[in-house]
Amino acid sequence: MHDTSPSDLGLEIERARRVVVFTGAGISTESGVPDFRSPGGVWSRMTPISFQDFVGDETRRREAWTRTFSGAARWTGAKPNAGHAAVARLVARGKVTAVITQNVDNLHHDSGVPADKIVELHGNAHYARCLACGLRHEFEDFRASFLDGGEIPVCRECGGLVKSATISFGQAMPAEQMARAEAATLDCDLFVVLGSSLVVYPAASFPLLAKRNGARLVIVNREPTDQDDYADLVLHDEIGQVMSAL
Repeated sequence: MHDTSPSDLGLEIERARRVVVFTGAGISTESGVPDFRSPGGVWSRMTPISFQDFVGDETRRREAWTRTFSGAARWTGAKPNAGHAAVARLVARGKVTAVITQNVDNLHHDSGVPADKIVELHGNAHYARCLACGLRHEFEDFRASFLDGGEIPVCRECGGLVKSATISFGQAMPAEQMARAEAATLDCDLFVVLGSSLVVYPAASFPLLAKRNGARLVIVNREPTDQDDYADLVLHDEIGQVMSAL
């Protein structure tokens, strides 16, 4: 591991055949999306509602939907930044085989990365799903009935509970997305971390899995991470600036 420059990262990407990009909150804070744990982050402003509380307590379920429609978490409404755009260009060039993200803000989609290249480990804050049958629902389908009539959303098909498609504390990780992430990680020869503190598991296990499987590991993050010592290259810098310089 050594502290490096964008040109070194560029060489790593040019040499690689199958790159996986792994993104955390740090790529989206440059778009104004708050992270979770730092001072001023989402959880310093509001207590998270656990999955068990959402399912078992109507009051907490109503609070969750109030937060969704107020936009209090500020996970939605931002625009992709230079870092997102650079990742999208690498996908379009065929260099990046998968974008594994811990983020729920939809910005990789908005930047033009095809949906089949994006693996969302913690879900997506732009729509909802039925917890019983899995049917996707759009928030606009419920906005008027909740805000005007106080009706807590239920599934139009099976009547089951509907929840924002983000993964809450206490909720099982999505098996399909985890399997896709593992397969992409084991298939890559370069794993690039962009803006993750690498403290949230099991998501943070993927960089080390790639390294153990023989891939090169690059970490770009403003602050040091616990995995820096395992990386081949480390850059403590702004992601948009680094990726735009490639």
